[in-house]
Amino acid sequence: MASQSVIHSVEQSKPAVVPFPKAIPEQVTQAELGELLDSRSLLAQLEKQVGKQEAAIRELLEAGASVEAGPRVAELKEAFRRNIAWRDVAERLGDRLYGDGKGGAYCNKVLQSTKPTRTLSLQVQ
Repeated sequence: MASQSVIHSVEQSKPAVVPFPKAIPEQVTQAELGELLDSRSLLAQLEKQVGKQEAAIRELLEAGASVEAGPRVAELKEAFRRNIAWRDVAERLGDRLYGDGKGGAYCNKVLQSTKPTRTLSLQVQ
């Protein structure tokens, strides 16, 4: 009698994944809360101090003071902006007054005659 061999595929079993419960801290400590409040207070003090220093330097530069030679640079950046939030309304009114399509030309004329608002920002590097 001849012997027969049978090959069976054997799947390897996957290890069971058991989720571990997340460790929940017992409580937020008073020390942690105190550190947060102290940090907030320090930040507020520093922001106030920075504001005062920026204002002082800005005043000096506006008055014409020069910056001492060295690696740091301070200058005032000047920008102009025209506030025309009313443009859509003005275009519609212009279309009513001057005919369709002419409201935009009217707004451009108004924009050209509007004086820009000057802003200065301190740039220190």
